[in-house]
Amino acid sequence: MEMFSTPEFWIAVGQIIMIDILLGGDNAVVIALACRSLPPAQRTKGIIWGTAGAIVLRVILIFFALTLLQIPYLKLVGALLLVWIGVKLLLPEHGDGGHGEIAASDKLWGAVKTVIVADLVMSVDNVIAIAGAAESAGGDHTMPLVIFGLLVSIPIIVWGSQIVLKLMDRFPIVITIGGMLLGWIAGTMAVTDPALAGWMPNDGAPKPEVLDVVRYGAGAAGAVLVLLLGKWFARRRAGPAAPPAAASAGLGGLQRVLLAVDGSAGAEAATRRVLELRAALRDGDRLELHVANVQRPLSGDVSRFISGKTIDEYYRERSDEALGAARRTLGTVTAKEHRQVGEPGPALAELARSLGCNLIVMGARGLGTHTAALLGSVTQSTIEHADVPVLVVK
Repeated sequence: MEMFSTPEFWIAVGQIIMIDILLGGDNAVVIALACRSLPPAQRTKGIIWGTAGAIVLRVILIFFALTLLQIPYLKLVGALLLVWIGVKLLLPEHGDGGHGEIAASDKLWGAVKTVIVADLVMSVDNVIAIAGAAESAGGDHTMPLVIFGLLVSIPIIVWGSQIVLKLMDRFPIVITIGGMLLGWIAGTMAVTDPALAGWMPNDGAPKPEVLDVVRYGAGAAGAVLVLLLGKWFARRRAGPAAPPAAASAGLGGLQRVLLAVDGSAGAEAATRRVLELRAALRDGDRLELHVANVQRPLSGDVSRFISGKTIDEYYRERSDEALGAARRTLGTVTAKEHRQVGEPGPALAELARSLGCNLIVMGARGLGTHTAALLGSVTQSTIEHADVPVLVVK
């Protein structure tokens, strides 16, 4: 039990939980969607049995991964793969990757099988990242550490998947920190590769270990590398930004307004601001109001196991929540609603352009100007891509 009293153990547990939450978000969606067609009495059983099978398979995979990491040069390969996984985590998804043909099963064991197979196929990144975190911090208790971390994190993912996904949507900084964490693990993993053991400064013990200053320095370098590469690839993927928006929009020139909503407190404040703008106009009743919700697409892996119809229902349910909140605040004010799937910033800018809107109104997430510019935000991305003024309401 002494392992529970060491800070290294709890740091590694925290890393494993965060990795599994960030990289397991799509796994959680598959679990939820695969079991949604089951009768209510069997839904919980399907989730429990499917998750139990996924845990067992993942522990077996991580055991083999930990063994393989002792082979020279494989840690270097794993580190490079983790850097790429971290960078990919920071990149926006484009489209939904095409829908598969496997629908949510209405049979208990069919749903369980879908959950287990999907988790097995989709967990390669989780396995490598968790093995790296456990191997670098677990000492002689690596496997107990892995099992403990998984037992803690998987229930969080399964029963809190909707909360986790909404938090990641509303606070992009969480995803950015997760990507940098993968870079940190990649750096610490690379310098402990057996092939480099003789080249790295060590503590001179009978079983020499790389000095902490070297390991932590490599981890910091890996985290910064993932952040810089992620921002660079995201900028290239987004393409050239639209011409800068005007500093402000005169109320007299307003004809069409695009209101972006996501169900957050910021979106509620933005909706109220639109009502204030409308009231300030002489002919406010003639203002054409468009309300939009953009859902970030699930990865293509999800569509390999869940039918397009089920995924579309999932997107619609989440959009209905956000649009319903705006509808209640607007009351009797007429507005045309738009539902889209894509990267929110560019999608909102393009929608405003196609509708001929004079102004985009949206709520802020609470990030400061410098933090938003560094870590990315929906508002920052919208401002960069829009060719009309963007009113950000705090």
